[in-house]
This record gives sequence, C-alpha cells and structure tokens, in this order.
Amino acid sequence: MSANDSRIPLRCWAEINLAALERNLKHIRAALPSRLKYVAVVKADAYGHGLPQTAARLMHAGADLFAVANTTEAAALRELGPGWPILVLSAVLPDEDRLLAEYDLTATVSSAEEVERFNELGRRTGRPLAVHLKIDTGMGRLGVWHAEAPALYAKIRASEFIRLDGIFTHFASADSDSKFTRQQRRLFLETLRRLPGLDRQRLIIHADNSAGLETLQRRGSINAVRIGLLQFGILPHPSSILAAVQAEPVFSFHARVGLVKRLPRGSGVSYNRTYVTTRDTTIAVVTGGYGDGIPISCSNRAQLLIRGHRCPVLGRVTMDQTIVDVTDVPEVAVGDQATFVGRQDKEEITVTEFAKWAETIPYEILCSVTKRVPRVYRTTLGT
Repeated sequence: MSANDSRIPLRCWAEINLAALERNLKHIRAALPSRLKYVAVVKADAYGHGLPQTAARLMHAGADLFAVANTTEAAALRELGPGWPILVLSAVLPDEDRLLAEYDLTATVSSAEEVERFNELGRRTGRPLAVHLKIDTGMGRLGVWHAEAPALYAKIRASEFIRLDGIFTHFASADSDSKFTRQQRRLFLETLRRLPGLDRQRLIIHADNSAGLETLQRRGSINAVRIGLLQFGILPHPSSILAAVQAEPVFSFHARVGLVKRLPRGSGVSYNRTYVTTRDTTIAVVTGGYGDGIPISCSNRAQLLIRGHRCPVLGRVTMDQTIVDVTDVPEVAVGDQATFVGRQDKEEITVTEFAKWAETIPYEILCSVTKRVPRVYRTTLGT
C-alpha cells in the first residue's frame, strides 16, 4: 500500500478548507476599493496549504495574478494553465533565465545586470520579457535603492526586449511599525513621481501585503495589493480594515490519541524529565510530533484540544508523539481526535496562538508542517 492509499487511517493530518479560501478572497475584495487588482501570493507551497489545489481555487475565485518565490514554484503554477500573470518575487539566477521565457513568467528587477541579462534573453527568444521593477524603500533586501531607481527605470525603458509591467516595494514592519510603514509608502510614491512617462493606467503598482492594508490609501497611484496570510484567514494584526474582512481560517492541524495511561505523582514525562507530575495524572500520547511540524519549543507550553477541552502539553515534544494532560477531561479514549490548530466545539486554537507558544510567527508554523502530513481538502462552497 502507498502512503496515499485511502485504506490507511490518518494519524496526523492537515485540513484545508478551500471553500473558506474562496470566501475570504471575495470578502477581501469587498472590503477594498474595486480599482485594486488582487495579487495572490502562493509561495512556499501556498504557505503549506498545497500550491495546485490552492491556486486552482484562487483562479476560480477571481485572483488577477499570482506571486511566487522562485522559478521552480512558478513553473509548477504555470502547469495549471495559461492566462494568469506569474510574478517571481525573488532574484532569478542566471541559469534559471531560460525558464522565464519558457513558462511566460514575470521577473523582479533590482539591478542593471539583471536588465542586461533579461534584455538579451528577450533578444534570443524574439519577444520582450515582462518585468516588475522593485524599489527598496527601507526593507534592505531586494530592490534598487529608491534614490537610484530613476536610472534603473530609464535603463529598462531603453531596453528593446524588456516590457515593464509593474513597479513595487516591500514594507519591512507593516505588522508592527505603522510610522515606518507610512515613511516607506511616502518614499515609494515620491519615487514614482520621479519616473518620467510612467503609465499609471497600464502598470501594476503595488506595495501592500496583508499587514500593509492597515495604512492603505484609498486613492492614489497604488492599484494592486499582494495578499498572502490574510486570504488563509490569518490576521497579521487586529485593525479596523482587516476586521471588516471577516476572514475564516483555512488551515487546521490534527492528530489522534494513541494511548491513554495513568502516571503516579512524581513521574517524569518524556525526554530529560523536563516535566514531573505534581499529582496522579492521566496522560494522552498523541500521534504527532516535531517530525510532523510541531515545534519542540512547544514543549511544556502549548495546548491541544481533545473532546472540546484544552489540554496542556507535558514534557518534551518528540519526533512522532506529543504528550498531554487529560486528567480533567472525561472519557478520553484511544482514537480520539486531537487538534493542534483548529476548532472543537466552542474552543479554538488559532495559528497565531500556536505560533506564540512556539515563539515564532504564523508563517513559519504553516510552512513547517512536513511532507509526511497528508493534506485533506474540503471543497464545498457552502454559505
């Protein structure tokens, strides 16, 4: 039997609610000005949700274009079909250049050297290569420094086999520093005004990710938003704009109870005895561990839901198993569902809450769920 054989019961799995994903896209669009194009960010296997399934649903729901990290992801996305522009957000390596033309991709440009390479590629293939110019307004990563952007913009416009389709920047602290974000936005808009002959009607001009929507200007040159985390139902931070979206969680993460047993007071739990019971304790051994994507930093900190109750993690998370205290949860039995992220009855553990226990960010939790964890897709649209 293969690992995908439906006869093998699930021990640890993630559920992906594609219907909620579609609803989220529609709610986001409704909360934003209608003039804004929707750039669906689906890098890192759509943040661990599964690229083919997620992107196909976003296509159906009306995304305008897609953004991925690299040419490998872009090629996989293009296999789903033609018609949608695909922006490669990271730097393209020289030996990947041919893939831009082969898969009809849009490259991010940050330097004169890239302009020269891409122009030569367009010359060889006989058709212009689409690019987005990235302007560094304070992120300190990719992008041409804003003071030098006019020169690179002029070089792009002078290149016969490059077609400028967009211009963008990246906010460094949109989820934590609104003052610096406003400063970056001001620099970006000022830089745009220094670019002669800028076709604001044709170009896709974007700066805002999910968190950046908090300082989004309702009018102006920016005509697109890049949505990643929010479309999966995760709020980067509470705000009036984001609250209006009413996004639903798309991802949930579950395992099962493999064993229930009693430990007497004074018993050590798991490796290195980092937890010692202070009472006679009933434990449940859950069939998921760091080999599945449960961070070891959740040891003695996180909680799971079993039978609608919050159950604290005891001791070290191990590769294949996590131990929780179910002393006060009645009738826990082998085979019960244990939820790391998601809802049971009236209780819910969000990705954001789980990430805090793990001392990380929601992005990393989503991207860390390993390949041995099957993704189960729910597809009914519902209400």
